[in-house]
Amino acid sequence: MRVRILTFALVLVPLAVAAQGGFGRRALQPSSGNPPYTSDFVFTRVAYGSGLGGFGGFRGSSWNHDYPDADLYLTQVLDDLTRMRVRSNHSNVLALSDPAIFDNPIMYISEPGFWGLPEADVSKLRAYLLKGGFVIFDDFEGEQWNNMARNMARALPEHRWILLDINHPIFHSFFDVKAFEVPHPSVNVPPKFYGMFENNDPNRRMIALANHNSDVAEYWEWSARDMFPVYVTSGAYQLGVNWIIYGMTH
Repeated sequence: MRVRILTFALVLVPLAVAAQGGFGRRALQPSSGNPPYTSDFVFTRVAYGSGLGGFGGFRGSSWNHDYPDADLYLTQVLDDLTRMRVRSNHSNVLALSDPAIFDNPIMYISEPGFWGLPEADVSKLRAYLLKGGFVIFDDFEGEQWNNMARNMARALPEHRWILLDINHPIFHSFFDVKAFEVPHPSVNVPPKFYGMFENNDPNRRMIALANHNSDVAEYWEWSARDMFPVYVTSGAYQLGVNWIIYGMTH
């Protein structure tokens, strides 16, 4: 994995401004296809399940829930609120078999309750995470946990999931989140966050984050249409920004 060049200074912006109208999202103008590598941050989503096809190189499956709006809106917020170098109108869709995963320090996997990890990709995921990569699992509930955990155990059998509380640094890397106030948008379940760490030590680098009983990206996707209360949408963006900043600085 290329060394992460932290070419940004974090600049705090008053939350009152950030919370206006779903963060004041601009109209999306997504560019098709994965952009060439430039060292700028690109939101990277893992495609799985259906193989090659016509949806940005992949057929639709559970992996594309909230795509591409959620990915691009979160990137816009990073562009607005930080001095990260980002590709604000681009996102990546990559299979784990693609060597380009090693150019992108953070990967996002949607609906991991339906995620299948091919045997050929087990060693690639392991190498990616142990070399410094960070993966975020989002949008899964209840017993769907078992599928995600089973696949991760194939790649990292010696690692375990640890329940996070609000004091972990990942919730304070940019915004100082005081409480978990972003409920699941469509299912009445209590959200919980779990981390997987180097050497199973919560004081070391987190290599994976699991947002169980949660669908944070749903709020990003609909933020320009005022579908949800502003304070909840703002909270979802605070979480997302914190996760990206944490992943880029650890």
